[in-house]
Amino acid sequence: MARPKKQIDKIQFEHLCGLQCTEEEICYFFSVSDKTLIRWCKETYGKSFSEVFKEKRAVGKISLRRNQWKLSEKSAAMAIFLGKNYLGQTDGAVEDNDDRNLTIEIVTHEDK
Repeated sequence: MARPKKQIDKIQFEHLCGLQCTEEEICYFFSVSDKTLIRWCKETYGKSFSEVFKEKRAVGKISLRRNQWKLSEKSAAMAIFLGKNYLGQTDGAVEDNDDRNLTIEIVTHEDK
């Protein structure tokens, strides 16, 4: 008598990929071996686990990016992070090398 076939829910699997779960974590969640998960991916998607994972994790990245943009409306730190990473902005002092209007006053104190 053969062992009962382990069930892997496709929607839950895709959700776990979207959350960036590792292969090991997904196997643990479904109580299956890595060989079973790899075989299931081949049967269900016609692709390897890594190919399917790469496609399905993109949904999680989109969700994360959406949350970061929304957070940047209220968080200066997130706005700065996004500005640096997407707009090429940097930290640093601005130097003003325009000394045409520079006035130097020398004050001396003489002893009386």
